[in-house]
Amino acid sequence: MVFSSAIFLFFFLPAVLLLDRLLRGIKAKNALLLLASLLFYAFGQWQYLPLLLASVALNYCCGLLAAGRHPKLGVALAAIGGLGLLGVFKYADFAIGVVNGLTGLALPPVGLALPIGISFFTFQGLSYVVDVYRDRAVVSRSFAKVLLYIALFPQLIAGPIVKYHDIERELRERRTDSEQTALGIRRFICGMAKKLLLANTMGRMADVVYALPAGQVGAAAAWLGAVCYMLQIYFDFSGYSDMAIGMGRMFGFHFLENFDHPYAATTIKEFWRRWHISLSTWFRDYLYIPLGGNRRGRARTWHNRFFVFFATGLWHGASWNFVLWGLWHGLFSVLEDCGALPVRRLAGRWSGRVYTLLVVLAGFVLFRAETLPQAGAMLGALCGAGGLTAGLPAVCALLTPAFVLTLALALLLSFPVAARLRPKNDGWTLAGAFALLVLCMLDLSAGTFNPFIYFRF
Repeated sequence: MVFSSAIFLFFFLPAVLLLDRLLRGIKAKNALLLLASLLFYAFGQWQYLPLLLASVALNYCCGLLAAGRHPKLGVALAAIGGLGLLGVFKYADFAIGVVNGLTGLALPPVGLALPIGISFFTFQGLSYVVDVYRDRAVVSRSFAKVLLYIALFPQLIAGPIVKYHDIERELRERRTDSEQTALGIRRFICGMAKKLLLANTMGRMADVVYALPAGQVGAAAAWLGAVCYMLQIYFDFSGYSDMAIGMGRMFGFHFLENFDHPYAATTIKEFWRRWHISLSTWFRDYLYIPLGGNRRGRARTWHNRFFVFFATGLWHGASWNFVLWGLWHGLFSVLEDCGALPVRRLAGRWSGRVYTLLVVLAGFVLFRAETLPQAGAMLGALCGAGGLTAGLPAVCALLTPAFVLTLALALLLSFPVAARLRPKNDGWTLAGAFALLVLCMLDLSAGTFNPFIYFRF
C-alpha cells in the first residue's frame, strides 16, 4: 500500500474510522475523508499531489462547461487533458521507443515516474464529465465534492473505477451503523487474506518459473507457473477490490462489485462480464457504445470490439505485451460472435469452461512476461517445446505441503462453489474473520508483503 502496511492497518484506517463516527453531519464527515484521502496520496507520492488536484480541477471545470452552454467543449477538454496526462506520464517513453525503432533515431526517453493511480483517477474524472454531458442534472457545483469522489482513498490507487452517479447520493447523505461496519470490516479482512495468504504464495511460485532462462522451462514447470500466476492476479486484484469495497462500506459508501468468479465463465464474452467489471463497463459505456457498439453492422461491431480490447490492453501498460494481451481477447471475442467457435454448445458446459480457461491462461502469459520473446518461450513450453522436466528442481524447492494446500484452496475459492459456503454476519463469521486477521498479521510480521499488481497501472 501507499502507507506501510502496519501504519495503514493499525493507525491510519482505525483513526479515520473513529473520527468519522465521532463527527456529526455529512459536511464534517466529507471534510475528514477528503483530508484523509489527500494525506493518503501525499504519503506515497507527495510530489504528484498537485497533479491529482490539477486533474480534478480540470474535470470539475469541464463538468461545469458540459452542464452549461458549451457541453461538447467541456467533454473535449476533459478528454484532451486527461488522455494527455496519461500520454505524458504513461506512454511517452513507449511512443519514443516505437519511433526510435521505426526511424533509427536515438531520441532520449522522458523518464518520468508513473503517478500512483493515474489510470484510475483519470478514467473516473472522464466518466464524471461524460455523465454530466449526458444528464446535466448530475453536475456538482462543489469542487470539494468532486475532489472527494475522485480522490476517495479506499479506491483511489487501484479501483474499482467508481462512476459519479453511483455514489452521488451517498456524497450528500449516507448511513453507517454497526452492522454495515461489521460487514465492511469482514470484507476488508477477506480481501487482505486473499492478497497475503493466497496471491503472494501463488506469486512466489510464478516468479520462480518466469525467472528461469528461456529454453530451460519444461512443460510441467510452465503449466504450474502459468496456473499460479493466473491465480495470483485474480486473488491479488479481487482482494484489493474486496478491501476497497469493505472500506467503502465502513464509511457508508456502496461500491459496485468488481469480480464475479470470472474463471467460471464458459466464453470469453462472459469472462469479461465477470472480470474487472468496473473497467469493462467503463469501456462499454464510454468507448464501445459511442463508437456505435453493435448497431452498425457486424463488420463495424467487430472493428469496435478490437479497438476496445486494444485500448483495454494499452490501458494496463505501455508495452506490446499488454497490447497483444488485449488483442488476444478481442480475437476470441470476435470469433465467438461471428460463429467461428461453437459458443452455444460451449456455454454452460465444462467444455466451455476449459476452453475459456485455456484462452485466459495463454493471455496471462503475455500479460506476465517481461518481453515478447519470453512470452513466446513460455507458450512454447506449455506446448511441450522445452521437454517435460526442465526447470523442475527450482520448482520443487517450493512444493511444500503448505504450498500444495494453498494451491488447492486457491483453486477451490476461484470458483462459485465457495460462494455457497459464505457465512452470515454472525458470531461464527466474526470468529473466522478474526482468525484470518491473525494469519494476515503473522504473514505481515514475516515481511512478506509486496505491492498489489494493479498499483502499476
